[in-house]
Amino acid sequence: MRIFTDEIINAVCLHLAERRGVRPTDIEVQLAWDEEYGYTAEVWVTGRSQYLIESNMREAIGQYVFTEYNRRVFPSDIELGVDEDTGEFWAQMKE
Repeated sequence: MRIFTDEIINAVCLHLAERRGVRPTDIEVQLAWDEEYGYTAEVWVTGRSQYLIESNMREAIGQYVFTEYNRRVFPSDIELGVDEDTGEFWAQMKE
């Protein structure tokens, strides 16, 4: 199973909305990858910026996959990637 950029962003929004007690629509997310930090997400919640590291993103994706697809996935079973040609991010769940 693989999800792409939009669903990864939804996963992060839903995860942070639950933790912060805000609506998912109050959250903005920008995904990134670089050699030093790996996969990250810059997140704005009610005007305040913060960065999520890869492990936080994997946790959010795992919860999203369970909620939306009724499938348990451990964070260690989630591989993140980006298509260098299109800039599309993806998360692959191990079978």
